[in-house]
Amino acid sequence: MWWWPPFLFPPPPSALVAVASAAQLASMANAGLRELRGEHMAYSKFWQVVAGKRQDGGGRLLPSRRGMLVAYVPALVVAAVAFAVPGAVEGMRAQLLAAALAVHFLKRVLEVLFVHQYSGSMPLTTAATISSSYFLITAAMLYAQHLAAGLPDPPVDLLYPGVAAFAVGIAGNFYHHFLLSQLRTTTAKTKEYRIPTGGLFALVACPHYLFEIVGFFGFAMIAQTVHALAVAAGAAAYLAGRSCATRRWYESKFEDFPASVKALVPYIL
Repeated sequence: MWWWPPFLFPPPPSALVAVASAAQLASMANAGLRELRGEHMAYSKFWQVVAGKRQDGGGRLLPSRRGMLVAYVPALVVAAVAFAVPGAVEGMRAQLLAAALAVHFLKRVLEVLFVHQYSGSMPLTTAATISSSYFLITAAMLYAQHLAAGLPDPPVDLLYPGVAAFAVGIAGNFYHHFLLSQLRTTTAKTKEYRIPTGGLFALVACPHYLFEIVGFFGFAMIAQTVHALAVAAGAAAYLAGRSCATRRWYESKFEDFPASVKALVPYIL
């Protein structure tokens, strides 16, 4: 196909992958718009638990740490088990993609256990929704890569630049998560919110989201499949919306919040 981008494998002859790609992009972009409108997912500072019930009608609650483990562990299992399934990860590209996905979700699980500070609860339905989304993203990304096995590499090979982008993304995301955890430890003692400092917090409200987006595009560059690119674009749309909502929240809490601090991209957004 002369018109096809030179950095992507041809679309696989799979209606399932095509539908999954479109659905993933649409649902994550819609979630980003909902964040901009103030309709936040029930797992962060934007969501309030009153008398053990959700404001939108209640439901079973999990301790936040347990809820986030429910969200991340299934995707980690899928990425790790792929190495044990014959033919599931054929070739260097598929192996690097599966390894990157496993490292990504292992990092998240370890952060939940040892880095993040939690107080309060989250609805079981929210944990299950996030969990199923990450599970399907991981499984579909590996399946799309499996369908590309044996095809010639795209003319523009982004495999190793993708590994570099993933490494930068995961390192930057962890560093800024660590800074946030230190701030949370301090504010737990003072019972007051504080503006995060250090790293890129001087330039943007959510550098951890910026590096997470870099990591997702690292997946897309390693995979070079339409599905991985759709997931990365959807993640960018969602996290952009969430970053803008976070910046608005800081402005509402702090009269002296710097106007020069952008939401996500230094000097731009």
